[in-house]
Amino acid sequence: MRKRDLHILTSSIHTYTGDGRFSVVHPENSEQWDLKVEFVQKRDAGIYECQVNTEPKINLAVQLNVEGTAQANIHGPPEVFVKKGSTISLTCSVNVHSTPPSSVVWLHGTKVVDFDSPRGRGGISLETEKTESGTTSRLLVTKAGLSDTGNYTCQPSNANTATVFVHVLNGEHPAAMQHGEHGAGSKLAAWSWTLTMAAFALSYR
Repeated sequence: MRKRDLHILTSSIHTYTGDGRFSVVHPENSEQWDLKVEFVQKRDAGIYECQVNTEPKINLAVQLNVEGTAQANIHGPPEVFVKKGSTISLTCSVNVHSTPPSSVVWLHGTKVVDFDSPRGRGGISLETEKTESGTTSRLLVTKAGLSDTGNYTCQPSNANTATVFVHVLNGEHPAAMQHGEHGAGSKLAAWSWTLTMAAFALSYR
């Protein structure tokens, strides 16, 4: 039973909650019943009580502390700039070792990136690797178009999400564009200086 709301989660081998993360582990021919909670979250913290229907009733309360929440991380800066026609490459890692995520979903804006749909844009691939050090998911979007601009979110099944904003540019990189503007400004200033000197020379005569 969960004490904060007096919700009976399990009885014998049966589960009485719609939350599929809760289950009972009962070895056959044993008198042991264990409550199993998968993909633990901060909201699961609190007191849980085991009760045995005897006379007198036996109960044991256990405090569950959740120290931290797993976090996804997309490698690189929070904003990525790519040229139109090039490949968007995003890598997401999840620092969950004991229970790796059952799935990692990528979102473009609020829509799930669809890899298999025959009506999709195509040129999209996903690689997910699970090792002892964690889970890594790599998203590749080839021949990037302007419509591929936007937020890309890595959403593991058992960790907080991570988001990066991708800019697909039709021309130069912003730094190069800024440099080009400075160059144009310098030429304009030099031209203005030349005109000023010419006017000064004429007035001096």
